[in-house]
Amino acid sequence: MSQTLNTTFATRRDAELAIERLVQEHGIERTDIFVAPEGAANSAGEDVSGSDQASAAPGQPQRNDGALNGRIEVSVDVGNDDDVAVIQAAFTEMGGQAAKG
Repeated sequence: MSQTLNTTFATRRDAELAIERLVQEHGIERTDIFVAPEGAANSAGEDVSGSDQASAAPGQPQRNDGALNGRIEVSVDVGNDDDVAVIQAAFTEMGGQAAKG
């Protein structure tokens, strides 16, 4: 039975890690995975991560321009019931939380 599983992540990095795990390790089709900010504003998540962090190079100013406007929502269209547990486990392992709505 076809269904859609949703979760949200605090950072873009966590969302990307979950997506890559699903695609590379479990064979989920990338075309069945959708990513968007949880709200209306563009967002890289709600926590600083990756390139949103302060520069590691000495003498470089700290960045404060990251679009931290809310969580990142990931949705996966599931056509095979056997994939549900795998997808939910990847979501949980990477810090996913139940999506609103």
